[in-house]
Amino acid sequence: MKTSKCNLSIACGVALVAIMFALPSRLPGQTTAAKSSGGGGASGTLWSVQVGQVDSGSLDLAYSFQLAIYENLLEEVNKTKQFQRVLRNGDIRAGDFPNLLVLKTTVEKYTPGSETRRAVTTVSGATKLTVRCQLLTREGKVVLERTVNGDVRFFGSNLRATHNLARNIAKTIKHSSWPGPGEPTVILTGQLGVRRKT
Repeated sequence: MKTSKCNLSIACGVALVAIMFALPSRLPGQTTAAKSSGGGGASGTLWSVQVGQVDSGSLDLAYSFQLAIYENLLEEVNKTKQFQRVLRNGDIRAGDFPNLLVLKTTVEKYTPGSETRRAVTTVSGATKLTVRCQLLTREGKVVLERTVNGDVRFFGSNLRATHNLARNIAKTIKHSSWPGPGEPTVILTGQLGVRRKT
């Protein structure tokens, strides 16, 4: 049993390295140009976002999964073109951006799957992830909070669930609206977009 877990960890690490080399030479968190009519508010000034490290909470989630979620989030959030800049966690340039949001991601549920069972039966062995993602201002005010799911049900590696999750988070951000810099804060929560004024 330990050998199989060790082999799985090695395979996940190798897959992650392969994904990193397959990406374009420009890192996703380095720079992006945003549209002036982005979903991040009605004003002409756009937010920048700093993607925080993935918090596994109390779950025993492999570090390779956390890292894969983080790297995929950088890439997918960058693709939305909703932000002036997409920054990595700990980027020293974050202080230079007055309109900065922080994306926090906390894993709430994780169901490990089996690639073999998916390939053989296609009805069992799904890998499932559920996370709570929040966009916060520098002051810690929540401007968007959603629960998002990602999974791989049929063919593909277990790490494919992290890509699907990141894509779903990016879609949620892109299709949501939140106040622009300097506007009153409205919190969007849940999957239905229930609004709470603060």
